Amino acid sequence: MRVVVCTIVHHPADARIYHRQIRALLEAGHQVTYIAPVQAEDFSAERASSALSVIPVPRAVGRRRLGALLAARRALAAQAPRADLLLIHDPELLLALPPRRRRPPTVWDVHEDTAAALSTKPWLPRPLRPAAALAVHTAERTAERRVHLILAEQGYVARFRRPHPVVPNTTYVPQTAAPPAPAGTQQRAVYVGHLSPDRGVGEMIEVARLLRPHGIAVELIGPADARARALIEPAQAEGLVRWPGFVPNDQAMPMVDGALAGLSLLQDEPNFRHSMPTKVVEYMARGVPVVTTPLPAAADLATRYECGFVVPFGDSRAAADAVLELARDASLRAKMGGRGHDAACRSLGWPTDAHAFVAQLEAWATAP
Repeated sequence: MRVVVCTIVHHPADARIYHRQIRALLEAGHQVTYIAPVQAEDFSAERASSALSVIPVPRAVGRRRLGALLAARRALAAQAPRADLLLIHDPELLLALPPRRRRPPTVWDVHEDTAAALSTKPWLPRPLRPAAALAVHTAERTAERRVHLILAEQGYVARFRRPHPVVPNTTYVPQTAAPPAPAGTQQRAVYVGHLSPDRGVGEMIEVARLLRPHGIAVELIGPADARARALIEPAQAEGLVRWPGFVPNDQAMPMVDGALAGLSLLQDEPNFRHSMPTKVVEYMARGVPVVTTPLPAAADLATRYECGFVVPFGDSRAAADAVLELARDASLRAKMGGRGHDAACRSLGWPTDAHAFVAQLEAWATAP
């Protein structure tokens, strides 16, 4: 099967798109053409197989989206006649698809509540957001009549009239969790993922300020938007946080090993309320206790498996106190980390979902 995968919004090494879905397709023996905002030298280290070819397109950023959309439209039109299936990852790409008669079965992987996320987009004027949200809902209802949908969250099911398969954001789980950092190593709390104010950048910088007198570092691993960079760069210059920037997922996950805690201090935004922050699952998989705000899915995992702390929204002091408790009590840290890893092994491993994902694409590609 030849699959064309396209995004103009996400980093080409996005964990869900590249490290999970594309990897699953390649491991199943399929050919993948990847249309993504990448320069060859930027992505060469990520390329894992001769079965993968990459077509660079511009990235859609803020209000600068038209050029990327037109480039993706041209690339999809050129690749569609030779493809068995198209897999798109951004709602705006619904506008870039070739006509039905000129394209193979097409799948939209829905991994964001786009309408709810508009409240966090500074480039969209506030008075326009209600109209934009209505347009998104209308587009979603139209899309499910014209393309196949895969949903990243059970919480997205109610947005659509028809049933669609759910492929959750599970992760690769090591057979054994890494041990705590050896004596003499600086203790640290970590965050992995996209960095923006609504994802708690300000709160995590304040946590770093509170932990510094105790010799505990805070490491923020991931790309940052302009608003987040304006907060992170001065904090990094001050020595409050470590920020290596974007790190490919397969390299970022080992950087979590041995940490006191994994931070997920997302704010109470509509886009987050129905979603499981992938980072929480990833911390559990690495045997690292979780410190999370009370978003329903994340709080449920932390409390159900007793693998971390749930702290109030915007309460940096409570988050810092949770990290300090883990620093003081090695036994508690080991128990929480072990329970999280055990739970991830039982029910949060990607390989099982990868099989279902590939099987579903194969069925759609071969359906009469």
